[in-house]
Amino acid sequence: MPKPRKRPIGAAGPDKKGPSGKRTKTGNPDETSAKMENSSPQKTSATNSCGKNPSSHWLMKSEPESRLEKGVDVKFGIEDLKAQPNQTACWDGVRNYQARNFLRAMKLEEEAFFYHSNCKEPGITGLMKIVKEAYPDHTQFEKKSPHYDPSSKKDNPKWSMKSLILF
Repeated sequence: MPKPRKRPIGAAGPDKKGPSGKRTKTGNPDETSAKMENSSPQKTSATNSCGKNPSSHWLMKSEPESRLEKGVDVKFGIEDLKAQPNQTACWDGVRNYQARNFLRAMKLEEEAFFYHSNCKEPGITGLMKIVKEAYPDHTQFEKKSPHYDPSSKKDNPKWSMKSLILF
């Protein structure tokens, strides 16, 4: 049977168990939370080192192995991005509303990890930078495109894309 571990002072919050196992209330709930904040130097040092604007990275998933959609190979891997002029390409074909919203939230100069998905060795394969704000994904209007969306209108497009550069 595992030994019960002792909790640090103040870890149970304002309504903690006393030595008898019964719940007891502390006199001042704010005092307890202040003790908890001061007892965590790792959290404090992490907060101080990050500053007010910690950097964030996006994760951009791509499928590097051939996959046909409506007779068109939609594969796109890190090697395909490297082969593009100036190693810059648009990230098109996103047809998931949550992913589209994330694309729209990305800002210029933010960084993103290039992630290989649905392949033998999935994982992060490179680092990219956002070089253009979100703009309408042209493939939603192209009838021959595997990403064509007949319900999307040019005056109110549903889908967006970004331009990214490998670095």
